[in-house]
Amino acid sequence: MATQPSPDQSGAPFPTRRDEAWRYSDMDALATLDVGRFDDWRDIDVAAGESFTECLVLDGEGAAELRRFRIHIGDGGTCAMFAVNAAAQLGRIEMVVQLGDGAHFEFGGVTLGGGDTTREFVTRVAHEKPNATSNQVVRAVHWDKGTGNFLGRIDVVRDAQKTDAAQSFKGLLMNKGASANAVPQLEIYADDVKCAHGAAVGQLDEMARYYMAARGITPETAKKLLVRAFLADAFVALDDEAERDRMLETALTALEEAKL
Repeated sequence: MATQPSPDQSGAPFPTRRDEAWRYSDMDALATLDVGRFDDWRDIDVAAGESFTECLVLDGEGAAELRRFRIHIGDGGTCAMFAVNAAAQLGRIEMVVQLGDGAHFEFGGVTLGGGDTTREFVTRVAHEKPNATSNQVVRAVHWDKGTGNFLGRIDVVRDAQKTDAAQSFKGLLMNKGASANAVPQLEIYADDVKCAHGAAVGQLDEMARYYMAARGITPETAKKLLVRAFLADAFVALDDEAERDRMLETALTALEEAKL
């Protein structure tokens, strides 16, 4: 995030769990990265009135994969980012977003993982002008001792009236060893705003599985249908149907390879 990491013993900047944005990370995996990676930001500038959409897939191997984005959206512009995070021992995507007057930011993300992996999204959305909107939808599916994290901060300054910002996180744990962490943070200084966040973590809906079984649907098929519907929430706002299907199939493939 935009905060400065603490120095390690060599004097180089390096994150620690004292920083809220790194509280749930895998510090051992992070230690395999060169410290220069923490200054490696990709800048995305969306001009006033323009639109930008990008789909990301993290599915590599190794100890850690880190992607960091700084996004500036001009007045009336729109930026939509969608991601499947199923990479490495630690897969982490960070986004720092600034919105202009009447701008919109959309984020839909999925974390998946088993073993003792950690996959996380960290976002900070700054509403610094009036009339801007933002919406973030994150879905997490984890098993074994896998962990899914979402740390989302929304800042609304005093002059950012008519802001409408929302976050939604839901975690689906396939067994008792898995975990999910959601840390929503709202800093609101304007008085004419709509800001909402919701978080829920649980297991598959047993009642839904029961009704499916009563209609002749096998347990394996019922599980796939329920998980598919759960993950699809993250990509509802993706207008490109082909890309929406690709992102969803990428996530489902990761689950199938886990042989849940």
